[in-house]
Amino acid sequence: MTSIDVQDLTKEYGTRRAVDRLTFRVLPGRVTGFLGPNGAGKSTTMRLVLGLDRPASGSATIGGRPYPALREPLRHVGALLDAQAAHGSRTGRDHLRALAASNRIPPRRIDEVLEETGLAPAARRRVKTYSLGMRQRLGIAALLGDPRVVLLDEPANGLDPEGIVWIRALLRRLAEEGRTVLVSSHLMNETASFADHLVVLGRGRLLADTPMREFIHARVQPRVRIRTMDPTALKSALARHGYDAVEHPDGHWTVPDARVDDIGRLTSAAGVPVLELDAEEATLEQAYLDLTAAETEFTAQPQEA
Repeated sequence: MTSIDVQDLTKEYGTRRAVDRLTFRVLPGRVTGFLGPNGAGKSTTMRLVLGLDRPASGSATIGGRPYPALREPLRHVGALLDAQAAHGSRTGRDHLRALAASNRIPPRRIDEVLEETGLAPAARRRVKTYSLGMRQRLGIAALLGDPRVVLLDEPANGLDPEGIVWIRALLRRLAEEGRTVLVSSHLMNETASFADHLVVLGRGRLLADTPMREFIHARVQPRVRIRTMDPTALKSALARHGYDAVEHPDGHWTVPDARVDDIGRLTSAAGVPVLELDAEEATLEQAYLDLTAAETEFTAQPQEA
């Protein structure tokens, strides 16, 4: 099994501990979202996994081996950490040719990934003329070696809406093919659209390693949104069943820790006229902010109303 295994990993820069005895495992067949506030240690951890930095202690392996020990590593691992890394004076095609030659990857794969990433029309342009979104696509073309393990740092950064839909579908396909996929992102809504599992860091430490749905439901209580022409009858009916509803200025009510079916049954039995009844779904953003509120190193001051 080709998994990413991080074991008791620690990295220090001077007196600052960027990664603090971190342990987690990324398994194949699912997309693992890698989350955390700025400065949490996500990029540092990815660099340690790829052998670009050396840990103070602990280990990071891919399929049981450290990345520097892999022969022809692009055949095993595809990674995008910095969309600006490609040499600006090379064409997109020449950049991929150099990668292919260094890892004995068949030249036909160059045209395949150029087509897949939508860069075929710009393949002979110099990379310095590429937009950020195009550079992101070129970095994702590092899947050149058809690897079993994929690590992407903010892959949707700079992409237009079509590109975001494309990367979302690509990540899902890679996981469905049984590959190991680790994706770092600050975009909660986007992560919620593709991730099956979450690894969350705060100040270099592991805060969560859990399926996404469990992560959300453990931190955000379910709520029901309801609107009625008779708020007095609604409040009375809810109170009789132990619900403490909250009225909002636009006229709708929120019932915390409640299910739509239960609220529907009790309002029907009480003869309360209902104009709107819906579940307010818990979001990844709500759960993430709840968990990381005390772990954010850089925060802005709240805005006054």
